[in-house]
Amino acid sequence: MRITQLELPKCQVGEGPVWDVEEQALYYIDILDKRVMRWDPASGDHCGWDVPDLIGSMAVRKEGGAIVALPDGIHTLDFTSGAVAPLAIMDPVNPDTQLADGKVDRRGRFVFGASHRQAKEPVGGVYSLDTDGTINRLDHDVILGNGPCWSPDNTTFYHADSMRHMIYAYDYDLETGAASNRRPFFDTSAYGPIPDGATVDTDGNLWTAICEGGVVLQISPEGEVKREIEMPTRLPASCMFFGPDLDRLFVPSIDPSFLGRDPAPADGACFVIDGLGVRGLPEPRYNG
Repeated sequence: MRITQLELPKCQVGEGPVWDVEEQALYYIDILDKRVMRWDPASGDHCGWDVPDLIGSMAVRKEGGAIVALPDGIHTLDFTSGAVAPLAIMDPVNPDTQLADGKVDRRGRFVFGASHRQAKEPVGGVYSLDTDGTINRLDHDVILGNGPCWSPDNTTFYHADSMRHMIYAYDYDLETGAASNRRPFFDTSAYGPIPDGATVDTDGNLWTAICEGGVVLQISPEGEVKREIEMPTRLPASCMFFGPDLDRLFVPSIDPSFLGRDPAPADGACFVIDGLGVRGLPEPRYNG
């Protein structure tokens, strides 16, 4: 196994990586820089698009372009013109929350969290943007939502409340998009305070970045730590398998300057972990 710092621009808050199998390109966001980035590992090309407000997550859209989670709802992003337009606005818009980490399920729905802006009150939740453009609430009582992902058989949905140091598991009905029976899956307190972005490999193991803990964990479906990988930064923010064989792990990170803290040299950088001996699952596109 080896960890390499990539020659990509540093982020303020690097988050939400998505590997698009069709394009063989990796998308990710910078929340505070209000920007979506695209990196082509084969050619080295790197480009980006500005969005008008804080961005919590994004997904590539089946019919072209992307959707982006801004504080008031989900918007479309046109890759050609850079135009951003409303698609589905939260009803009501809560000024105390902002939209957070999100991913697409295998029926093409976009499932995303909402977090308290000061990460103190449990006023957030988990929501689903269906393919017909309607938003449905799947859960409530969330302080800081992160790391949505699914088991390979689509029956278990994972979602973290970072401020509670807890990754939860839900029963998931892929046909209806309903999530139920929320239960504790893994308490990250022993490894660091903030379970952040996550993904699942083909064997059903969950991989999560522990922000402020400086590690990436591989956790079995039974909730046992199989691997603890120390990163060159204490602030890894997410992880996503990428590459032609989905066997490389992309890990963006955070620069703590916006918190008034001096960054370490690797803070805000993007990394790749090679030689893990596992593969990830293809990420679907939003089908609406």
